[in-house]
Amino acid sequence: MDRILGGTPERSNGALTIVALAVEAGVPRNALTQRHTDLKNEFYDKVRDRGGTPDSKQRLRKQVRRLKELRAADAEEIAQLRADVEALVGALH
Repeated sequence: MDRILGGTPERSNGALTIVALAVEAGVPRNALTQRHTDLKNEFYDKVRDRGGTPDSKQRLRKQVRRLKELRAADAEEIAQLRADVEALVGALH
């Protein structure tokens, strides 16, 4: 944990994730996510205390932004399609 937080990882890529922490510690990921949740929570607490955001949370935020953008684009397309349908129906009458 200290090596990752200190920016000097030896075995992992140094990402602020449980996966990197498990690799750094040489243990399976589920050891931290299932058996030693106290260590997982301590790690994320230390990341937050440093003013950082865990990489997993950053990825989720990025994905949420992307999905919101896609949803807005879909809403625009649906509105245009509705307008097109109304125009075509009007042209038929």
